Formats: sequence, C-alpha cells, structure tokens
Amino acid sequence: MMHTKNGKVFHCPVEAALDVIGGKWKPLILWALGNNVMRFNELQKALPGVNTKMLTKQLRELEEDGVIRRTVYPEVPPRVEYTITDFGKTLIPILEALCTWGSHYLGIDEGSESGCPAKSEKKKKKKE
Repeated sequence: MMHTKNGKVFHCPVEAALDVIGGKWKPLILWALGNNVMRFNELQKALPGVNTKMLTKQLRELEEDGVIRRTVYPEVPPRVEYTITDFGKTLIPILEALCTWGSHYLGIDEGSESGCPAKSEKKKKKKE
C-alpha cells in the first residue's frame, strides 16, 4: 500500500521516517537543538564538518517536514532562530536510543564525558 505526504510517495512508514530524519546531518541537527533555541552560526559550530550549503538544505527540509521551526525577527541585521517543534520533540526518544546504541557499539560508558553530550546534560539536571 502506498502513502503520500508532502507530495512524496512512501511504501511503508519506515521509509517515511527515514526520509524525514535520514542522512548524516538531520539527526545531529535535531540532537543539537533538543530543547534549545539556536541561531544558524551556533548550529554550525555545534556540528563540526557541516558546510553552510548542506546545513541550510537540511534545515529547510526539516522545516518543510514540520520538525523544526524557523523564526525570523524583523531586525537589522535579521536574526533567525531555530527550535524543535512539539512534533519534532517526539523524535528525541528515538535519538536517545540511537545515542545509547552508539555508546554500546563504541564501548563508551554511558556516564562518561565522551558519550552523548545532550544526554549527560539531562542526567546532570535530574540529579540537581
């Protein structure tokens, strides 16, 4: 059975999910945003190795899919901020599971500093 969303045809839900978060940069963008509000340059610094063109493309696609929100403030120079939408926040448990799996794969202790930075920040806040 085929399904259509945003003008795209999908043969199964996994294909649709991978279309939204697939690729090298999209999950990392979402992970960096978490519950943060970030500007373009902050995102670029948080993602070593991403170039401007690719980051712009990935942000546009995530916005088009309703996973992030782009807010432009009418200032000079213009200020643009990115946040994860409520719908996008439903992906956080999936990303946390990927982080845990990646830690196990790499042999990293989940509590160590070399694990997932956002995850260790959440643990610190829970302890306080």
